[in-house]
Amino acid sequence: MSAPCPLRLRLPATSANLGPGFDAVAVALDFYLEIEAEAAAEFSLTASGRNPERCGRLEDNLVLEAYKRLLAENGRAVIPLAIRMANGIPLGMGCGSSAAGRLAAIALAVHFGGLGWGADRILEEAYALEGHPDNVAACWLGGFVAAACEGRRVHVTQAVPPEKWRAIVGLPAEPLSTTKARAVLPASYSLADAVTNIQSASLLGLAFAQGRADLLRIAMRDRIHQPYRAAICPLLPLLLPLAGRYGILGAALSGAGPAVLVIVESEAELASAGAAIRGAITAAQPVELINCRFVTSGAAGGLDAEGVALAGSPALTGRKIQNP
Repeated sequence: MSAPCPLRLRLPATSANLGPGFDAVAVALDFYLEIEAEAAAEFSLTASGRNPERCGRLEDNLVLEAYKRLLAENGRAVIPLAIRMANGIPLGMGCGSSAAGRLAAIALAVHFGGLGWGADRILEEAYALEGHPDNVAACWLGGFVAAACEGRRVHVTQAVPPEKWRAIVGLPAEPLSTTKARAVLPASYSLADAVTNIQSASLLGLAFAQGRADLLRIAMRDRIHQPYRAAICPLLPLLLPLAGRYGILGAALSGAGPAVLVIVESEAELASAGAAIRGAITAAQPVELINCRFVTSGAAGGLDAEGVALAGSPALTGRKIQNP
């Protein structure tokens, strides 16, 4: 039997929660984890881009460990790979790096292990590894997604963000582990806080689906996680008050933080929004700003397997909503 042909993957960054959509909504952004892999006599990995030392190690590597484990659990021989990785997603910042890495591992296992999984199964496995469906759904499918789980099954619907909307991601100097970010959350919430979040999350989905820029400021308000994470994500309280001014439609923690996602009305407003963000940041807080777009195609739509049918796997059940 001939060796599987090489596989190329391009997995977008994602920003989850967007304020009130805790573990339920996310959006794909146009900076990527890119991987080229081919069967080899032994494992090798070269990494460039962000965090190359961590991404390029052969031991304790999220992608390689998950790849090996998936093959072993499914009764397949572990095929060594020669991998070239270009990483544009900062680690530990709330930009979906772990979701991209786990989806990459699954795609590699499906391809080189001949698992024959369709898109539904791939997303289910990614959810099982990640523990929540929002980032993996947005990374796999692209666009704005809302996801809910029923056992292992993941139900997803998409909306195409307005083409003119832009985003700025503010990255503090230090990363934050999701474990630490979840540890500060309370075990229960008041009815008033729960109702506020339900109201905001309901508006959020419609704001993206209908292109309602006027709704985003209030649709991105949150009482479930951001008030408790503000102390360990000090960029958040500095940027939240900017919503509704300088072309900024809304702001929220990106995932569990510490990065902050700022949604901007248009390309023309990026300069004034960026200046306002920098004006709100103290000199003691070095911050990198990434100007980006929302992307409508995720990893599932951009696989290049040179004839392998992974990219043509059955699509997830769900409806993509195009903005008017």
